[in-house]
Amino acid sequence: MAAAIEIRSAVKTYATGAEAIHAFGPSSLRIEPGEFISLLGPSGCGKSTLMLMIAGLLDCTSGEIEVGGHVVCEPQTSIGIMFQDNTLVPWRTVRGNIELQIELRGLSVADYRAGIDRLISSVKLDDFAERYPYELSGGMQQRAAFCQTLVHRPGVLLLDEPLGKLDAMTRESIRRDLQALWLADRPTVVFVTHSIEEAIQLSTRVCVISPRPGRIEKVIDINLPWPRDLAVKRSERFRAHASEIEEIFHGYGVL
Repeated sequence: MAAAIEIRSAVKTYATGAEAIHAFGPSSLRIEPGEFISLLGPSGCGKSTLMLMIAGLLDCTSGEIEVGGHVVCEPQTSIGIMFQDNTLVPWRTVRGNIELQIELRGLSVADYRAGIDRLISSVKLDDFAERYPYELSGGMQQRAAFCQTLVHRPGVLLLDEPLGKLDAMTRESIRRDLQALWLADRPTVVFVTHSIEEAIQLSTRVCVISPRPGRIEKVIDINLPWPRDLAVKRSERFRAHASEIEEIFHGYGVL
């Protein structure tokens, strides 16, 4: 079976001024269909840079990346992508913002209406579907943004710290929603985070990225049962994974 994503010796440097900035790489990684991969590392290590290269929004300086068996050489419209700051437009309701993603791809909204209803219900926004973004809490806005990302049924999702600006309780609630959405359809997910706990809770594998220039230094299989509820988070195996990752970052001098 072809990999969902194949990263081959990818490097990114920025030529600014007299000295180039080495932002990421070289690193290689094969991601199988249906995996949930977290990119975990300190600020400025190149996690988001790698994600943007996968999306085709940044070119590799050297090396290459394949998505779905094709070398990435332009922005990938078939994937779903979400950033820390959502892209909801203020003049559309929750439902209208979700439908906008269908319209922008030249698809028929009517063909996706049942799926839109299912997504809205799955993130508990049934009572807010006709509300505008300014009428929603930050957590509700992020739930709506997840629906935007998923509505065209992408096989690959790229999520760049989508929970980073939320309070702890809202963040935990949306983690559970995200886990349920992934378990239902099993898209391939690349998830950027600074949170060790978040990476362990959500991932099939965690890629530990070194300080800049970031490299994938270690890939850790997370062998924990699904769904990963409070009991799993309190388990010895969960704590063992956390301790292993903390030791790596302690060695980098970032913990």
